[in-house]
Amino acid sequence: MGGIKVVVDESKVKEAVKLLLEGIGEDPEREGLKDTPDRIARMYTELMAGYDDKPSNHLSRTFRAENNEMVLEKDIVFYSMCEHHMMPFFGKAHIAYIPNGKVVGLSKLARCVETYARRLQIQEKMTAQIADAIMDELQPQGVMIVVEAEHLCMTARGVKKPGSKTTTVVTRGVFADNEKLQTLFFRLLNERIEGLPDENR
Repeated sequence: MGGIKVVVDESKVKEAVKLLLEGIGEDPEREGLKDTPDRIARMYTELMAGYDDKPSNHLSRTFRAENNEMVLEKDIVFYSMCEHHMMPFFGKAHIAYIPNGKVVGLSKLARCVETYARRLQIQEKMTAQIADAIMDELQPQGVMIVVEAEHLCMTARGVKKPGSKTTTVVTRGVFADNEKLQTLFFRLLNERIEGLPDENR
């Protein structure tokens, strides 16, 4: 994003990648690898952009709303990097909140997810960070976040269980102890709107 200072030191990343290639027995100067340190440095500048971003950049512009019913945005695709093995984990985030007189543009919720996904992360912390940012910036009546992701540190190495997914759930405000709201969230999450029973339309 324009105007945001990039915090990644690409020269250090290049040096580290060369050492890594040497460490695994490769030749950093061979044709296929000669430009790899530069490519990876530029890639990390993109993947780690969340360190120099903050949710208020995206959630501070709000609009008045008379209708304080649940707002649900689902299937927000994200890609992040596990801080334990520096391997990717990726999946979808689903966000619901109950406005308290104001709403935010839907694309801004996705931007908030990106802010925290583009850092070295663990899924549990990222889910809570998204929820807390929405509570702090929008001050809604409540928020509920569900994140489901596949972790390559589990599917490509270690126990090697491809296809397995991890789900994390965080509730804040009125969602925290309201089973009815939580049930509605999961029902809307798992059904297509046009497929809802007639009595719910």
